[in-house]
This record gives sequence, structure tokens and C-alpha cells, in this order.
Amino acid sequence: MKRIRIVSALFALAVLAALAIVTTTPKHGVRAVYASSGCTDATLTGNYVFTLSGFTTRNAPPEGQELPITAVGVFAFDGAGNISARYTVNFNGKAPTGQTSSGSYAVNSDCSASFSFTRGDDAGYAANMEIIGGGTEMFGIPTQVGDTQTFDAKKQ
Repeated sequence: MKRIRIVSALFALAVLAALAIVTTTPKHGVRAVYASSGCTDATLTGNYVFTLSGFTTRNAPPEGQELPITAVGVFAFDGAGNISARYTVNFNGKAPTGQTSSGSYAVNSDCSASFSFTRGDDAGYAANMEIIGGGTEMFGIPTQVGDTQTFDAKKQ
């Protein structure tokens, strides 16, 4: 009987020791990732090379037909809310070069942003973006009906 009590007491001590180790050991899981904070219009300053790909129904005969579109070029942000772009676009196999557009952009404190072109070859084009790496890169998607595209832009 005495032997059973000793074994029970040792087992209880082992369980308590294991609980103490488990509760005091830091978790080795994946760290939570949160959106950056503290971005302003000045976060985007300088030239960003971009690539865009997807589909569009804008300017696509017959109306509503979805056609492939890709582009490569440079966005230029002035740090004060103005954007300009020069690019080559390939729309359904035709690639006009020397395209230009300009407009305005706005950056939110959570590093989300948007821009719209008001002048040039793509006046009316608008997009939402997420800025990463303190302004070294951004991902974007257009906001107007008829465009199913994404783009990636990296600071030069």
C-alpha cells in the first residue's frame, strides 16, 4: 500500500513538472502579421517599375467581350499626391508603345493607397494598392468595371 502511494506521488510530481514546463515555455508558432502603419503620400516617392496582366472589357468590340491585356512601364510618384506613368501596353495582341498618363494618388496611414489617371492615354483608369516594405513595393488592382487585372510595382 505504501508503494502505491509513493508511485502515485511521483506520478503527480511528474505531471506538475510537465505542466510547469509547458506553461512557461514560449510558443513556437507563426508570428501574427499586421498591416504596416505610418504611411503617407511621401511613402511613395520616385520611380517604380511595374508589370500588369489580366483581362479587360473596356474598348473591346463587341461590347462586353473580355480580352487579354498586359503592360510594363514606370510609375513616377512625387511624394505629394501626383503620379505620372509611361508604359507599353499589349491589348489583345497589339502593343502600342510610348503611352503616358498622369493623375493623383492618396496613401492611407495603414499603407493602403489609391490612384486615378485623369489625363493621357488611360484617363479614367483607377486602382487600389497595398504598399509593402516601407514603400519599396506595391500590389494593385483596378477599381473600374470591366477590368480584371493585377499589377506589381517595385521601386527602382
